[in-house]
Amino acid sequence: MTPEPGLLGSQLSLFDYALRLHREDPDSPLFRDGAPYPDDAQHRGRKSRSQEPDDPRRRGADVAAVLDAHFADPSSVPGDLAGAFHDLDVPIHPNDHIAAAACRVGADRVRQTGRWLVQHATDRCAATVGLALLGTVWDEDDIPLIKTIGLLSYHFGPLASHAMERRRGGSDALLWLAERVTGWGRVYVVESLCKVGGTGARSWMLRRACDGDYLNRYFAGEVAAAAHLHEAITAANPDREVIDHTGLLLTMMADSAGVGVTLDHYPPAPSVLQAHCAHAGRLDPSVERYLVAAELADYLNQSAARRMAWPEGGRERVLGGYLALLDREDWCTVARAGLAAGDQRVTWLAEALAPHLKLRAFTDVVDE
Repeated sequence: MTPEPGLLGSQLSLFDYALRLHREDPDSPLFRDGAPYPDDAQHRGRKSRSQEPDDPRRRGADVAAVLDAHFADPSSVPGDLAGAFHDLDVPIHPNDHIAAAACRVGADRVRQTGRWLVQHATDRCAATVGLALLGTVWDEDDIPLIKTIGLLSYHFGPLASHAMERRRGGSDALLWLAERVTGWGRVYVVESLCKVGGTGARSWMLRRACDGDYLNRYFAGEVAAAAHLHEAITAANPDREVIDHTGLLLTMMADSAGVGVTLDHYPPAPSVLQAHCAHAGRLDPSVERYLVAAELADYLNQSAARRMAWPEGGRERVLGGYLALLDREDWCTVARAGLAAGDQRVTWLAEALAPHLKLRAFTDVVDE
């Protein structure tokens, strides 16, 4: 027997909740990805009760069975599904069983059901199924629904991103969402942008893909390839946004072992590092730029950097370039100011990297 929607707790739909938070600050990510969601109380500890199959290939099959029974009844309406999935294991990633169930019925009915569940479901399980249905049949009219629920990106990001990957208008929607998500949600959206490609997506990825979060390491290498980083940074006069973001991408790849493409597995790395070092010297010093240069200098001292396909003496020249930059008086002044201000990143740098890199900004302070 399907529970009455009221028995599931909050009467605020996940969509309306995301929309309300978004309107409070339309250009920024939702604080903590919107967590806790309105139905949080009904989902605490739920993992132990869910019927996750022993065979991972069967995951989503029970959800598909509920959909098949619903669609087989011509008198059923989307609201009948409001509480139908709460005790099932509902995948948050694209699922072949659910997609197949959507393909067994007319597109109009699937779209109607998906739209209703995304917009009105007060339980995340039902909203997730609705989003999965829309991912198989949606049109441009559904973009606002998908983008809005996608703002709750930790849970809905995978399906929202997948839905927009290969649809007309999807690239612009992904870019809109990418500016408003962080953490895992950003991983899902940026990975979809890498697949979509195009001039607009590449331009954004060259300048904005990384926000400094540790999880950026999962996609930094993909962004470097998809955004044509080598072509952009070896140009004569890349803009400062491209230069700064290239530095951030390189530091992410330098420290991405186990979670993403590493610099030593990125074929253009030697020429990209050389170009970044040269261009960085044209910019005014800042704490962020000092940190990037120091981290890359440290990487160039490691065995992984020596495995790259450098021209003879190339690694030493780029390393020397970064060290010369770090020893410039104006750059040292900025680093010392960061240390005096208690910037924890600079404190870590002074303690962890400065001794073996012999960074003058800090050795002078110690000597004094």
